Amino acid sequence: MARKAADLNTLLRLRSWTVDECRRELGILVAREEELILFGEELDRQLIREQVVAAADPLNAGMMYSVFAQYHRLRREELMRKLALLREEIAEAREKLNDAYREQKVMEEVQKHRQRNEDQEEARREQAVFDEIGQTQFRQRLQP
Repeated sequence: MARKAADLNTLLRLRSWTVDECRRELGILVAREEELILFGEELDRQLIREQVVAAADPLNAGMMYSVFAQYHRLRREELMRKLALLREEIAEAREKLNDAYREQKVMEEVQKHRQRNEDQEEARREQAVFDEIGQTQFRQRLQP
């Protein structure tokens, strides 16, 4: 028995949902990456502010600046480590999205193929009915 194109509707909805879910997850990861980048920019601004303060008062603030600079370096290294891990997750999420999208497109093509076959079969059946009607009318005209 030939499978119907309508049989794939549920599967197509599932594939579409999977693609949407992958996009959502990727969006969350990219937003988190953007937050970390903004945090890094804020760290850089803090460093510049502290450098200005330390330059203005080298005796008091200058001594504290070295502690701040060391803390800043540690925070920056931690931020870079987190960004590297997050970017790996983003790459994996993109690959997962690509796979889900590819699967969805395959299912859409299968559905199109089945629908085209169903349409051709329906057209053949219609044509057979029309041929039968035409033959019947022709025979009726030939009979006296």
